[in-house]
Amino acid sequence: MNKLTIEDLDVKDKRVFLRVDFNVPLDENRQVTDDNRIQAALPTIQYLLKNGARLILVSHLGRPKGVPSEEFSLRPVAEKLEKMLNKKIVFSPTVVGPVAQTAIDCLNSGDCLLMENIRFFPEEERNDSQFSKDLASLADIYVNDAFGTAHRAHASTTGIARYFEDAACGYLMKKELDFLGRLIEKPEHPFCAIVGGAKVKDKIDVISSLLDKVDDVLIGGGMAYTFLKVKEFNIGNSILDQEHIDLVKETFKKAEALDKRIHLPVDHVITESFSNEVPVKNVEGDIPEGYMGMDIGPKTIENYLKVINGSKMIFWNGPMGVFEMSNFKNGTFSMAVGMSESQAITVIGGGDSVAAVNQAGVADKMSHISTGGGASLRFIQGKTLPGIEALAEKK
Repeated sequence: MNKLTIEDLDVKDKRVFLRVDFNVPLDENRQVTDDNRIQAALPTIQYLLKNGARLILVSHLGRPKGVPSEEFSLRPVAEKLEKMLNKKIVFSPTVVGPVAQTAIDCLNSGDCLLMENIRFFPEEERNDSQFSKDLASLADIYVNDAFGTAHRAHASTTGIARYFEDAACGYLMKKELDFLGRLIEKPEHPFCAIVGGAKVKDKIDVISSLLDKVDDVLIGGGMAYTFLKVKEFNIGNSILDQEHIDLVKETFKKAEALDKRIHLPVDHVITESFSNEVPVKNVEGDIPEGYMGMDIGPKTIENYLKVINGSKMIFWNGPMGVFEMSNFKNGTFSMAVGMSESQAITVIGGGDSVAAVNQAGVADKMSHISTGGGASLRFIQGKTLPGIEALAEKK
């Protein structure tokens, strides 16, 4: 993809509408507890401010369902951004109307304004055409740097773009497109995908599409037990997705037809209940009745690390076990450390995998950490992302 970028635009003294993804967690005191998404947007923000833009930042936070509420206000994010930039951030309590327009009119070159939560307006998620037009009237230039929302056809991600001939992407969006595009367009082999998580239905289409590109798929997490059931292992009381068993069977057939390798756990960390407070033990092969698998075991870790060490490119989405509990984090953290020590190009596909590499302290050793879980998975599958389609191509 060769999309127009901010460096292709003259932004001096222009009103620049920058769609960012500031959907960050807040604690009970309304303080930002994880600023990774804000950090990821800083290069684009700093470039635009340095080059004299009159910058208008727009984001969502949470799911307020079109109703304004203090719980989902972006005001704490404005305060956090102010500290991170060491610069005054103007905050507008609304997005459209006279108050917002006055705030924008008062911006000078190099000033920055953060609007209130765009999802306080139900028209945003409906991609309402009049609302999109109203948003477009606020600015001279449109830039989208919110990859995490690129799979949503909303007013601030797609509807607004049609009113700008040169709708461009920011640095973060470009980086996402470069790395994820490389995975699907120019993969280096051996190419390994690590896919985990609890539900087969969330990942089975991803695995199927990845089989067209990768050499190895390492399966972990709760969904591994459905794969093992298909291979006629006893899985005890482990999670089983009976509804999608036929899809798993089809996935195995596809892998065999393409001569691709699906790797499954050979041993497990098991317990009698979904708790961190009960005894755990390791078993190989079958899981006894009354027990459930909670993590991959040491032999599986060893097998998976061998594949990782032999790969030139690795994509990871989804944990290997219930890593939120200390007794069951070893599998997931071992994958994170193994990837960090690999010479391969390593791409983390959002969600829990991002949390895992951060908690394992190896995030800075990954080639790329995607800011969009759902968006990255759709992109990897070759599906259209409306927020990207809406941006202009380089001329």
